[in-house]
Amino acid sequence: MSSLADRVVPDQLLFYCRPGFEADVATEVAERVERLGWRGRAEFIEQGGFACFVVDDERPANELHRQLKFEQLVFARQSLVALAPLELNRDDRMSPILAQVMASGWSFESIWHETPDTNEGKALVGLIKALTRPLESALRKRGALRRKAGGRRLHLFWMDGDFVQLGMSFPGNRSELSGGIRRLRFPSAAPSRSTLKLEEAWHEFIPRDEWSVRLAEGMQAADLGAAPGGWTWQLVARGMHVFAIDNGPMKGDLIATGMVEHLREDGFVWEPPYRLDWLVCDIVDKPARVTAMVQSWLIRRWCREAVFNLKLPMKRRWEEVDRCLVLLGEALENAGVRTELRCRHLYHDREEVTVHVRLLD
Repeated sequence: MSSLADRVVPDQLLFYCRPGFEADVATEVAERVERLGWRGRAEFIEQGGFACFVVDDERPANELHRQLKFEQLVFARQSLVALAPLELNRDDRMSPILAQVMASGWSFESIWHETPDTNEGKALVGLIKALTRPLESALRKRGALRRKAGGRRLHLFWMDGDFVQLGMSFPGNRSELSGGIRRLRFPSAAPSRSTLKLEEAWHEFIPRDEWSVRLAEGMQAADLGAAPGGWTWQLVARGMHVFAIDNGPMKGDLIATGMVEHLREDGFVWEPPYRLDWLVCDIVDKPARVTAMVQSWLIRRWCREAVFNLKLPMKRRWEEVDRCLVLLGEALENAGVRTELRCRHLYHDREEVTVHVRLLD
């Protein structure tokens, strides 16, 4: 066993993301870390599918990870405390990994091998499969992999066959999905693939044991910008009655269900006849304009919960999202409207983020 002086200390936080959004993760994390009063620097490789934050502080990276709540992050798919990346020899990949784990003093209950969400990452499946069982066996013999270790999980993030970065995740402050990705099957009856964005939002923002109450049959909903009907389809599938607001045509058999009233009106000016359970909105427009419209609904309490997308600019995406969320939060607070508000860049999102707001009274 290594002495305390020989210990390898984690000094990084590692975040997975959609390729192309590395700068957005890095910017978001750097700003949040600065607000928490920590020092360090964000690093990333364009199209790499991840970003790191190197901690330059006397306090341990573990403490920063506890303060930087995963559920509050927008662009990160996963959040880990990490060690320095390892460059491996193809003749013996296991020995450096074992040595770093033992030098760290880490113990954990499971091991996950993961790759960036890229074509190069997918090509590493065979290598990972060959290493999985031998590595688990070796770490179990050394006492690092054991049954009772507080739910901690060791992640091996394979950047390619010669580079891997080891990270640790903790229950309650991580994604429980491999790679932080929720893969859903496209329902063939749905009018468009956008239907998966709303389904993923429900999985992300609403605990599964609350679906029977918060996504209940007989509820009333409005879908602004509904055509061709991907989000309306999800609402109807849950047994909800829907006001589908869009000047464009609805596809499929939605109207024939008797659950949909299609109104060819402008979603920005339409008002509901009474308070609804749900507002959903996937209108393509400027983020600030969509936010202001949803803000008006919430202040007037026209719905109990809302899910809406914000289409992102090509540059300074985090800055635009942060600005919209801050303005929305301040407006609701000033109006005396208590809410839960979360925002995520979901797997089925592309150049957009999904926001969920729930009124608490």
